[in-house]
Amino acid sequence: MKTILFVFLFVTCMVISKQECNAQQDRPNVILIMADDMGWGDTGYNGHPRIKTPHLDDMANNGLRFSRFYSGGPVCSPTRGSCLTGRNPNRYGIFSANVGHLKKEEITLAGVFKTKDYATGHFGKWHLGTLFPDFSGKGPKRDPKANYLTPGMSGFDEWFSTEFAVATYDPYKLDKLHEFRGDRRRCYVENGEVLKEDLTGCDSKIIMDRALPFINKCVAEKKPFFTVIWFHAPHAPIVGHPKYMKELYADCSEDQQHYYSVITALDVQVGRLRQELKELGIDDNTIVCFTSDNGPEGNPGRRGRYQGSAGELRGRKRSLYEGGIRVPGIIEWPEKIKEARVCDMPAVTSDYFSTFCDLLGYKVKDNRPYDGESLLPLIEKGKSKRKHNIGFWFTGHNQEALSGNRYKLIHNIGDTRARSDNSKNLRQEFELYDLINDPGETKNIIADHPKVGKAMKKELEVFINSCKNSEQGADY
Repeated sequence: MKTILFVFLFVTCMVISKQECNAQQDRPNVILIMADDMGWGDTGYNGHPRIKTPHLDDMANNGLRFSRFYSGGPVCSPTRGSCLTGRNPNRYGIFSANVGHLKKEEITLAGVFKTKDYATGHFGKWHLGTLFPDFSGKGPKRDPKANYLTPGMSGFDEWFSTEFAVATYDPYKLDKLHEFRGDRRRCYVENGEVLKEDLTGCDSKIIMDRALPFINKCVAEKKPFFTVIWFHAPHAPIVGHPKYMKELYADCSEDQQHYYSVITALDVQVGRLRQELKELGIDDNTIVCFTSDNGPEGNPGRRGRYQGSAGELRGRKRSLYEGGIRVPGIIEWPEKIKEARVCDMPAVTSDYFSTFCDLLGYKVKDNRPYDGESLLPLIEKGKSKRKHNIGFWFTGHNQEALSGNRYKLIHNIGDTRARSDNSKNLRQEFELYDLINDPGETKNIIADHPKVGKAMKKELEVFINSCKNSEQGADY
């Protein structure tokens, strides 16, 4: 009788253990990948005539590819904040790069995933706060104490991060080009500790070298994970990958060789990640999202090593015209996205938060405003019409914008001399564009559509006022 009871209990425990394991494995892993200053036209699948991105092309040819995916802002820090919070960065004081920090009161995706017993890791560029309370590589104007906010303070269990951009190859070299200037705190920091050894070679590989062991550890422990991999490439200082410069781009100009090879080096690491997921047997139920934080650097166009492309789009980094904020956007999830799809619905980095809260069944308990929409219905059912317009507000260059399924309203305010687009003599005026028929924003049609313009002006004003209220502390 005791033997039978023992066998029964043993089998029961095995069944429960297997059910728990399956339940653990059923929860999808999530990886958010972001390039830095990579333009809309900087991939093979978006038509670049020279840059080789076979792994990103393969993602686009197997997953959900957005023809209109937007960064949360036209520079990096605001966009990164929008990814993690689902809110416009102006709501919590990140108006531009190296301005403000992610407030402790903000609910982050890392924190949300932790409530569901996910492991969380951040690898690469942070740019949402200083990593030390007494030091910032950007100098005393950054005020390291006031802006001290690390990935570990924002819900990440493990992190290997930099405060800001580092050179894309041999980042610890001390020459002027790399802007390292001899202080180790300007480079990588691992869980709050400064690295003692120099790391050499490709920066994108250095970052992936830390991300993959984290993923392997999670798989070994049968723990789902949320991982952020934010590359520095192709942000300055742009230092080309010697192998790809020689083997793939020898017939290009030296500046092109540096820029093109850096993007290919990033692409190789994306391929390395995808291969690792397959070998671990978790690729089907891992969601991999790829995008960029803003359009390509260079004002008013390509110069020096800033050889990025916005394709046919108007504007570049620091502009709310399409070239400054429309970026590559891909979601790969083989279990749910069985075949390649191209989506014309506008989506934005702020949508990540709502999407994954929806996926996890996480309910935000406060009433603070959120600016993203869940993409889960689009992923699972193919619904492709946005409910709400996307609001942009870039105080650094005095532009405001509102973008919908078809029309986009832009408000240019004040001095526009530094704005990164090719236009001249911009006045204080509203502009309206039909992005379906005129993605290059060549014809201002606001005089032809007064009702559309009036409605969007009103909605833009409500959005701006809402952001101002949030920034003044109303949400906390």
